[in-house]
Amino acid sequence: MAALNCIDLSDSDIQKSVSLLRQACLDSGFFYVVNHGISPEFMDEVFSQSKRFFSLPLDEKMKLLRNEKNRGYTPLLDQHLDPANQIHGDYKEGYSIGVEVPEDDPQAEKPLHGPNLWPTADILPGWRETMERYHREALEVARAVARIIALALDLDGNFFDQSEMLGDPIAILRLLHYEGKISEPERGIYGAGAHSDFGLLTLLATDDVTGLQICKDKHVEPQIWEYVSPVKGAFIVNLGDLLERWSNCSFRSTLHRVLVGGQERYSP
Repeated sequence: MAALNCIDLSDSDIQKSVSLLRQACLDSGFFYVVNHGISPEFMDEVFSQSKRFFSLPLDEKMKLLRNEKNRGYTPLLDQHLDPANQIHGDYKEGYSIGVEVPEDDPQAEKPLHGPNLWPTADILPGWRETMERYHREALEVARAVARIIALALDLDGNFFDQSEMLGDPIAILRLLHYEGKISEPERGIYGAGAHSDFGLLTLLATDDVTGLQICKDKHVEPQIWEYVSPVKGAFIVNLGDLLERWSNCSFRSTLHRVLVGGQERYSP
C-alpha cells in the first residue's frame, strides 16, 4: 500500500497543509483530502444515483452516447488508455458531465463547451439535480485544493482562480463503473490501463473496493505498483500533466491504473 499524505481542508494551520501538500506533490502527486465540505449524506446520494444510471439497460444508456463535446456515456471497452499493454479497452463504463452551456450561447462554439446530455426525469428522477449539485460542490473543493497548491509553488493563493484557469474551467465530472471482470496484467486485461491525467488535477471519490494503483517511478524496470487504500469520506487527489509542466516538472503527474479483483467498483 502507498503511504499518502492527508490534507485536512478544515485545518486552520495553512502552513501545515502547504507543507504536507508540497511533500506529496514532490513525491508522487497523490494525496488524500478530508473535511472538504461535501456532506457524507450527499456523497451517499451521489453513489446511489450513479449506480442507478449504470444499472439501466444498455440500450437506454446508449441513447446518451458521448458526443463531440465530451458529454455523455462511454460503454465498456470504449477507452484504451494503455494500448501497448492492453489487449482490449478498459473494463469500465463511464458518464461525463461538464459545465452546462446552452446550445445558443456563443461559448458553446468553443471545444468541450456545450449542453450536457441528461437521462429523462421519468427514467431517473432527481438524477440531473444531484449531479449538477455534485459538479458545483466538487469544483469548489478543487478550487480550495488549488489555492494550497499555489502557495506550495510560492505563488499568490488566488493564482488558479484566474478566469483562464479555475475561474472559468473546463471541469469534467466523470462517473465510473468497473463491472468486476478480474484484471490479469500478464494477459493485458485491466479495469483501467496505465496512464497519467492530462489536466490540472483530479479529485477521485471511490467506494470501499480497492483497485487503484500508482507507480511512482515509471522509468524503473520492473515497474513497482502500489495500491492506494480507499478512505471513507475522502477524495483521492492527483496532479495532472499540465501542472507537472507548469511546475517545471518539480511536482509529479504519476502513472496510475486500476486492477479489479472480481468485485464491482464505483467511482463518481
